[in-house]
Amino acid sequence: MDILKRSSKVWISELEANLDEAWAKVEADVSSKGRAKFVNPLKLCMFKLLIKCFLGVDVSESPEIAESGVSIVDIWFILMLLPTISQNVFQPLEGIFIHTFAYPSFLVRRGYNKLADFIRTRGHEVVQRGVTEYGLSEEEAVHNLFFMIGFNAFEGFNLLLPDLLNQLLSDQTGLQDRLRVEARQMGGPVLTFDSVKQMPHIRSLVYETLRFNPRVPLQYARARKDFRLSSHEASFDIKKGELLCGYQVLVARDPVVFDDPESFKPDRFVGEKGTELLKYLIWSNGPETGTPTESNKQCMGKEYVVLTASVIVAYLLRRYDSMAGDGSTITALEKVK
Repeated sequence: MDILKRSSKVWISELEANLDEAWAKVEADVSSKGRAKFVNPLKLCMFKLLIKCFLGVDVSESPEIAESGVSIVDIWFILMLLPTISQNVFQPLEGIFIHTFAYPSFLVRRGYNKLADFIRTRGHEVVQRGVTEYGLSEEEAVHNLFFMIGFNAFEGFNLLLPDLLNQLLSDQTGLQDRLRVEARQMGGPVLTFDSVKQMPHIRSLVYETLRFNPRVPLQYARARKDFRLSSHEASFDIKKGELLCGYQVLVARDPVVFDDPESFKPDRFVGEKGTELLKYLIWSNGPETGTPTESNKQCMGKEYVVLTASVIVAYLLRRYDSMAGDGSTITALEKVK
């Protein structure tokens, strides 16, 4: 949380600078090839942003990390999660060969060590703050920073942003036109975290994307004490020490709470009724109306996620008069004149 607070002054300016670079690449590809993939430019944009904001350094200081950092984190992330994700192949082969054992660390060790060394040397000031202010060893500080940047932040955004832009590109019922008016008329001439707080429909699009496709579908915990767990229809006695699993997809599509839960409704969280629904949106390992603490394990960067995603949507709608595409591909862009 300390790092997030310290980075808040440069977060938006760095984000916009990196977005300018990423979408200039997309525009060039659309112009020359008639279509462009936006996922990789967006990944590089977010990687550069997070390195700058978390470590206080420009990733270009290491050409090797600038070129391979994204793939290093992606491979590490995939191999870490692969044993937990269903691959929809014939059982029991999947269970035996994919979900029975941890993958050997040598598969990612070389790349991991390169990025860890970059954090240790280039981010020395931040690492030492972990040592002197929080009592961590240098190695603990480095690996915690790696995990926070790579898993919590970078890959979290990489799961959210393509889904979010896909919904924007689908342009259901004139969505782009409605949001474009809000993006250009609200919040003043300069985008900030405060300005997008004045854009309820754009934030609702982000919230609905998080509801419709939660980033972390399964969550586990052990009961700290005996208690009774109640649903709409039943109650269950839970004993201290029992392992609990929450399936967020089921909660996010609860028909008792959400009207027509299987449909994507970008305006679901607008207005008084929509604001009331936020206490049932738990994408961040807790209610959207909750506050992260040391004991509740709620995502400490949840506000940054929603506001950053909202800034990206507002940025695109201010930059382009129209956008078209599908999935991860842009097929047409009309830049504002």
